[in-house]
Amino acid sequence: QVQLVESGGGLVQSGGSLRLSCAASGSVFIIDNMAWYRQAPGKERELVAMITRGGSTNYAASVKGRFTISRDNAKNTVYLQMNSLKPEDTAVYYCNAVVQIAWNAASTTYWGQGTQVTVSS
Repeated sequence: QVQLVESGGGLVQSGGSLRLSCAASGSVFIIDNMAWYRQAPGKERELVAMITRGGSTNYAASVKGRFTISRDNAKNTVYLQMNSLKPEDTAVYYCNAVVQIAWNAASTTYWGQGTQVTVSS
């Protein structure tokens, strides 16, 4: 099995910064895409940012220019640097990874347990 463990959430004032981390452990052979999603109260879960194994990135329009996604393939870890935070960024942030547990296994998508980010005005 594979576990994704997030850290780095918390309470920050508007305009502040936070850095989220998500480490994958367990039966990891290779990780393809990694991503961050978020879900605010009463809203659907939405994609925030995605990064391929090769480092190509994609961002939601609402965070482009403020958030940066990166990864360390040697550590099976993905990061989300969040700058210029706004109250509307308040949500539970979830890590997502597409993982192969063996060279001949199909890829499976795994989710972290979520970490709360609260931005006060």
